[in-house]
Amino acid sequence: MRPEIKLDVHTHTVMSGHAYSTLQEMVTAAKEKNLEILGITEHAPGIPGTCDPIYFRNLHVVPRQFDGLRLLLGAELDILDTDGTLDLDEHYYRLLDLRIAGIHLLCWKGGTIEENTQGMINAIRNPWTQIISHPGDGTADLLFEPIVLAAKETGTLLEINNSSLNPTRNKEAARRNNLEILRLCKQYEVPVILSSDAHISFAIADYSFTWPLLQQTEFPDQLIMNYDSERFLQYIGA
Repeated sequence: MRPEIKLDVHTHTVMSGHAYSTLQEMVTAAKEKNLEILGITEHAPGIPGTCDPIYFRNLHVVPRQFDGLRLLLGAELDILDTDGTLDLDEHYYRLLDLRIAGIHLLCWKGGTIEENTQGMINAIRNPWTQIISHPGDGTADLLFEPIVLAAKETGTLLEINNSSLNPTRNKEAARRNNLEILRLCKQYEVPVILSSDAHISFAIADYSFTWPLLQQTEFPDQLIMNYDSERFLQYIGA
């Protein structure tokens, strides 16, 4: 029997500009799904239409506890180039509960597969980065073994992103890439985090496209961070 899911830490509200639920709607949905932790990580400025950086400066006004649900408010930062540059600075990192970094087509300047890989590794080695979002979605050509080893070295979590596996997204490489990431993480005993990347409240904690990959790779439960809230918080240094 699969353990109970306790957390989903990569989601977006209307503040990201292309999502459809409010913060309060997301909290309500997470509580209805009996989650212990909900992470809301709005897109950083590299994505068109997202919130102004002042949004992140005012996160202190939002309660972090809701009748047993812990709320983590952060950002999905953009890895902009093959140097691993992120699109907010340390001043903002200090205001965030959670810092996810990922490659997005709208603001990514890539190069060769080796250069792309080095850019992601540089972002992984940024001491503020806690999670890498959808590394396997195919936006950039990457070599996954050095990425997995860098994640192991730094204690950075690699995400298995349910949204990018949805066939409607037409990300042809996502299934193949995520299978490779899971096999490598299993081989090197590197934990992963499952994320819905929900852009509407109904999708919170939906991992329906992820489960078949976990089954196919016989991925061990002890390497999945979604089953133990305290272990997750300790791992990311929260």
